[in-house]
Amino acid sequence: MPGIRIGETITAGADHPLLIIAGPCVIESEAHCLRLAGALKEISTRAGLPLVFKASFDKANRSSIHSFRGPGLEEGLRILSRVKRETDLPVVSDIHESAQAARAAAVLDILQIPAFLCRQTDLLLSAAATGLPVNIKKGQFLSPWEVGNIVDKIRSTGDSKLLLTERGTTFGYQDLVVDFRSIPIMRRWGYPVILDASHSVQKPGQRGVSSGGDAGFISTLARAGIAAGADGLFVEVHDDPEQALSDGPNALPLDQLPGLLRDLRDIAEIVRRPE
Repeated sequence: MPGIRIGETITAGADHPLLIIAGPCVIESEAHCLRLAGALKEISTRAGLPLVFKASFDKANRSSIHSFRGPGLEEGLRILSRVKRETDLPVVSDIHESAQAARAAAVLDILQIPAFLCRQTDLLLSAAATGLPVNIKKGQFLSPWEVGNIVDKIRSTGDSKLLLTERGTTFGYQDLVVDFRSIPIMRRWGYPVILDASHSVQKPGQRGVSSGGDAGFISTLARAGIAAGADGLFVEVHDDPEQALSDGPNALPLDQLPGLLRDLRDIAEIVRRPE
């Protein structure tokens, strides 16, 4: 599996250290982003694992019109640019429209495609055309083998910098389940596969005007995903999940991250040990 270069210092893939993508669901404020990014960098450095800071500038798919969405494209990119400059961490955020791709690519190191939009052809092609790595969340409505159609769309541009993320599959109303067979199945296309342990514990629309979730299972799913061969972990982290402005029920408390990363590093060493 070829490695995918991210920013100046990180390469993702089977022959490289586990990639950690972590941060708050949404940009809540400039000060909060900077504080959390600094803490995450310190934790990941101690664990010896590379980290990409994640925060959305716009949560365009919130359940309610009254829900907090974030600062928007221009202000959000300004904040993420400052995070990059002051922490030296690569950054990733979601794009929702084709017109956002080129503008976001001027700041971001990875463009992320939300799960609900993973089949939007024009959005995928515009993201790939920037030349940046593209992280595509597998839709909760898709089987893992249908991801091949998404891969073909990206490959049609000549771009090969692709990450595929498993984030659970719809299991009846307001629940998701992770089929860990998805990880080796998606890895067959030759790109790194990431497990999103936060959105996999989400309970969509459970609260009526917002989604619920069970963050207590994040660590369990993360360990299982790395054991199943995932090349990295996506996890939303917050220093006070109960006060988070978006997706608090699916955020790992910051103080739990150090122990989890140590476990994942050890699991990866066992899984990747030559036979």
